[in-house]
Amino acid sequence: MKISIITLFPEVFDPILNSSILKRAQKKGKVSFELINLRDFGEGKHKVVDDRPYGGGPGMILRPDILAKALTKCRLSGKLSKIVLTSASGIPYKQLTAQELSKIEHLIIICGHYEGVDQRFIDKYVSEEISIGDYILTGGEIPAMVIVDSVTRLIPGVLEKPEATQYESFSVNLLEHPQYTRPKVFERQKVPKVLLSGDHKKIAQWRKEQALKKTKRIRPDLLKQ
Repeated sequence: MKISIITLFPEVFDPILNSSILKRAQKKGKVSFELINLRDFGEGKHKVVDDRPYGGGPGMILRPDILAKALTKCRLSGKLSKIVLTSASGIPYKQLTAQELSKIEHLIIICGHYEGVDQRFIDKYVSEEISIGDYILTGGEIPAMVIVDSVTRLIPGVLEKPEATQYESFSVNLLEHPQYTRPKVFERQKVPKVLLSGDHKKIAQWRKEQALKKTKRIRPDLLKQ
């Protein structure tokens, strides 16, 4: 899989893309990352990429022609691609979306900025606008990192144990069951007896029940789905 990221701040991605699972995924040849600096396509001495909105209003808008030039560069791979724009007005990002994006050959992420992106560019090129929450950030780089991380770990062969992605929170509209490890007693609290029983059928049933209870308590909205 190839993931291209169009951003005004490519330098902020280096620590993320070259650490932990994302680094190992690249070494395994499961994913490759391409960082495209939108500023390289800007106009004039200061490489301007934005302009004032027609009709007035605060802030600046990313220009469609500048974005289109940057997009042309990363679409040269010729692979089946999907273009995502990180935007506060996008659809809420969910695990199901991450699973769908992990099957794309070439994922292109455009980091939104300022007051937004010219709608003409969105209408012609963007497959999906994605938001990671109902709040405002200074730019779309952090949401792009979230998407990259969540998608990469779902690519077959990236994680050592494939089942690790099958029974985690949100995979079946349930939060993951509570987890326990050593020591058996921590500040007078014991590990539930069923987890020490060795009875895998009972353990599976207990985990299912606990996942349901946890979801009802913390995220009842998931059960409605």
